[in-house]
Amino acid sequence: MQNQIKPFLKWAGGKQKLLQNIRATYPEKIIRYCEPFVGGGAVLLDVLEHHRPEEVLINDINPELINVYMQIQKHPKDLILHLDELQNCFLNAEPEIRKQMYLEKRKRFNTLLSTSGKQYVLEKASLFIFLNKTCFNGLYRVNQKGEYNVPMGRYKKPCICDAQNLLNVSRALQHAEIRCGDYSQCLDFIDKNTFVYIDPPYRPLSDTASFTAYCPDKFQDAEQIALKKFIDRITAEGAKVTASNSDPKNSNTEDNFFDDLYQNYHIRRITAKRAISCKGAERYDVSELLICNR
Repeated sequence: MQNQIKPFLKWAGGKQKLLQNIRATYPEKIIRYCEPFVGGGAVLLDVLEHHRPEEVLINDINPELINVYMQIQKHPKDLILHLDELQNCFLNAEPEIRKQMYLEKRKRFNTLLSTSGKQYVLEKASLFIFLNKTCFNGLYRVNQKGEYNVPMGRYKKPCICDAQNLLNVSRALQHAEIRCGDYSQCLDFIDKNTFVYIDPPYRPLSDTASFTAYCPDKFQDAEQIALKKFIDRITAEGAKVTASNSDPKNSNTEDNFFDDLYQNYHIRRITAKRAISCKGAERYDVSELLICNR
């Protein structure tokens, strides 16, 4: 691929800065690639750019995120027109007008969440990207009603419409299959020739540190254990697997949850910059886990 591609979203827990560590776990050749929790897609785009797998499946439980991927894949030019208009309006507005615009677009996005008409899919995708680029820290968080509720961030000149990158990403996604649902639905795609990268909602480091409200249903220890069984199953199929997660030992050196759960796997601890807290003093290096079956 001649043009470099990069993530088109700001994403809490995004892997762009950890790619060097994750690349070290890639198999030498990637024929088939699967990402059951695609999120911001940093690893996906890295694999597409440098390895060009023959078959690709990406999946996520967030229907609005998956809609964005689909619109970029199928209608990038139309999406760019919407984003360019939003960008011009936002950047040319005074601070108070920007805030008002943000709240209006967030309200409109939440209204559209309850609609299923195909005539709204492009508008929803453009609003998703607009909110992502102008909200606090690129968070996607919903309340118990399923409404997006992240406040506006403080950016002087956010890049809402990176037209060339969106076109590059669209070209990279042309042969990818895109699904929306639980990660388990990827089973029919995964075989011995598949490299699977798994980046689930992280186990929170403390009761107050969770930012996994990605959807109304939480991803707790029971879900982490179920995911491990899924990894066991695709490992038995011969798939090559790399999974990321938080390291409980950041907050409790006696917490061996993942060490015990994945005792038959290779666990590497890598350093990551934590950037979720709104308090600068709470942004610090933490350990994260890379779990591999080889």
